[in-house]
Amino acid sequence: MAGMSDTAALNAHSERSAHDGRLVVAISSRALFDMGDSHALFEREGLDAYIRYQIEHENDVLTPGVAFPLVKKLLGLNRLHGDVPPVEVILLSRNSGDTGLRIFNSIQHYGLDIVRAAFTSGAPTSDYIRPFGADVFLSANAEDVGRALKAGVASATILPSTAPTREAEQLRIAFDGDAVIFGDEGERVSKEEGLEAFHKSEHEHADEPLTVGPFRGFLQAMHRLQAAFPAEDSPIRTALVTARSAPAHKRVILTLRHWGVRIDEALFLGGRDKGAFLDAFGADIFFDDSPVNVESARRHVATGHVPHGVSNPVAD
Repeated sequence: MAGMSDTAALNAHSERSAHDGRLVVAISSRALFDMGDSHALFEREGLDAYIRYQIEHENDVLTPGVAFPLVKKLLGLNRLHGDVPPVEVILLSRNSGDTGLRIFNSIQHYGLDIVRAAFTSGAPTSDYIRPFGADVFLSANAEDVGRALKAGVASATILPSTAPTREAEQLRIAFDGDAVIFGDEGERVSKEEGLEAFHKSEHEHADEPLTVGPFRGFLQAMHRLQAAFPAEDSPIRTALVTARSAPAHKRVILTLRHWGVRIDEALFLGGRDKGAFLDAFGADIFFDDSPVNVESARRHVATGHVPHGVSNPVAD
């Protein structure tokens, strides 16, 4: 996927978030709820059977999906912030308004404060992400995620997970570094020229900020949201979980400092498997570009695949 320039990416994010400073999260119905049975019916028997099924069961409450606990914690921040809700969640669904009634019935059942939605009757939902001003888009549909990334919106495919629900009240979000928060130039050097060339390049450019990755704007929005709460008692905690190790850590630290962005924990793992560390951190969600890392992580925590950069050549 061709990357946006740093300026274009930051301008795109500024356009989305300038309206009132809220964090706006767009989410698909299949990421929010477990719709595996009905989706399997659609793929097996077609649209008419799916429509009949959803209408017949529109008063049956859907069970929570992989991203449900994340959304619940995000919306819970609104109760802590006073008069102006700092978070809005938008529902984007390929259902029709008719079949989507079951989804909104379930939203009301769980008391989720989600009032805006777009139902597209099978068409891509990604065209509505920018008009809604979303900072991030989470979906079970890889096609919609790819389209949103190309439009400059932080996006991830939410994958099935066996991870346990995190009971702690604090919201914890973890990010990979290269090709997620930062650009993928480091990964390209490592893959094309080897680890020694990567460390040499990082040493030579240690004082130069890394380029902007697709989730830089979302990280900035999280930082802005954290700033609304006392630092010593924040309901949000973030972590950078990267395969980098010393001495390649220096450029990362200086880049975040240059951006003026807060990261609470930074784990430089030097290629170690990330799953156990994410479990120890207690991440409510983890974002990574590497299919290998994603497969490991989703056994421990809810995981979003960011199909960007050299690790995802099909998406480029």
